[in-house]
Amino acid sequence: MTTKDEVPPAAREEGHMIDIEVLRGLFLFEKLDDDKLRWLAKYGDEEEYDAGEAIIKQGDPADCFAVLVDGEVVMVTETTAGPVTMTPTSQPGAYGGAVLAYLGDRAPATYNHSLRATKPTRMFMLPARKYGMIMAEWFPMAVHLLDGARIGGMAQRELVDRRQRLTALGTITAGLTHELNNPAAAAVRAVDELREKTKTSRRRLAALAEDGIEPERLRALIDLQEACAASITEAPSRSPLQISDAEDELADALEEAGVEDAWEIAPPLVAAGFKVAKMDKVREALGERYLDGAMHWLSEAIEITQMLNEVTDATERISSLIASAKQYSQMDRAPYQTVDVRELLDSTLTMFRGKVPPGITIATDYDPELPPIPAYAGELNQVWTNLIHNALDAMAGTGILTVRTRLEHDTIALIEICDTGPGVPEALRERIFEPFFTTKAVGEGTGLGLDISFRIVAGRHGGDLRVESEPGNTRFEVRLPLTETAAST
Repeated sequence: MTTKDEVPPAAREEGHMIDIEVLRGLFLFEKLDDDKLRWLAKYGDEEEYDAGEAIIKQGDPADCFAVLVDGEVVMVTETTAGPVTMTPTSQPGAYGGAVLAYLGDRAPATYNHSLRATKPTRMFMLPARKYGMIMAEWFPMAVHLLDGARIGGMAQRELVDRRQRLTALGTITAGLTHELNNPAAAAVRAVDELREKTKTSRRRLAALAEDGIEPERLRALIDLQEACAASITEAPSRSPLQISDAEDELADALEEAGVEDAWEIAPPLVAAGFKVAKMDKVREALGERYLDGAMHWLSEAIEITQMLNEVTDATERISSLIASAKQYSQMDRAPYQTVDVRELLDSTLTMFRGKVPPGITIATDYDPELPPIPAYAGELNQVWTNLIHNALDAMAGTGILTVRTRLEHDTIALIEICDTGPGVPEALRERIFEPFFTTKAVGEGTGLGLDISFRIVAGRHGGDLRVESEPGNTRFEVRLPLTETAAST
């Protein structure tokens, strides 16, 4: 057995010997016998750290296996895309540091993450060489199993992570396709009707010309049509009962004046604000002889204008959806930029419109005082996608989805995705951000959505993601700094 003198001097100076009963209380060691606990106490140290103090640093030589005794720690991993910060933990027995030392020569020579105390904390620090030795001697079969699980887990996570992203993309694509189909179908339908109405309108004018209408009267009729077309969008809003009464009144007057099919041409005319008094002006300007043809032409010309407006509305809706899709995907934009969070949220909600069940209501409550923030906009849209998708699933077709923004302490942008589902049980709230943890049935969830979201919010933006939940009121709260952080740079 190696002597205590072989333990690094720095560790011996900074720490002190730990009581074996303290070790027994940690889940990692609770099944060990007294001899093994005494061995750990002999070769390990109990060390104390203040809030904010580094316990181990990524890139330093991996010479210690660290176990939390009490307090709270957070794990941070530096990546090429920025630091990734895990959820802080206060679970006694949580560990970090040279966890792969049991691999011997194949173990990383340096720490692949950092550990920092977030509160006054006590740690049990065991030299990596001793940790690797006891793993090989005490648990030889476990070492082989852990190595196999590690390699398999890395491959599995890569595949599942890719599937998660593809699933989210499929959900969004289906919603966008549905939303684009509605205005496109409306435009096609309006264009088909326009062809027929335009043909009939030309024939009406030709019939009036053949009937000998004077040019000045024809000009007066066209001027009247243009005035009616302009008034379509300016007509005051009326109740269905008021519209029905106006159509009945105009149809009766048209019938008395000898106009055929009065009940068919009255509705378009009323939509343009046409009243009995205006019909009298047409009669006065054109004469009784041309009244029937003129009123039919007017009605058809107004319908043509209405259809053109429908085509315009449909194409503008399509353009708006495409703009939302570009905003969502951040096409043609720098990855890191100053963005309006409300625009990102709206673009994501637009992508979801076609996938929202009819029993779910969407409500937005945006703080007009919230300023733009520096962010990776495309990645934040992935966060909104994950949170909104989870909220819709939780409500099972009925409820209210609320998206809210607030300015908090003048330095933080708070974004809340709220649902009225059954809530997250308290026992699961600590675990929902863990990789591969899911409450969904097999095949329905990967357990990576919230893990990815947390890494984007905390690691990429230096923010925070947490959940507050009770039945009928679950809120996922995203907090993002209003200024650049070390994580984002």
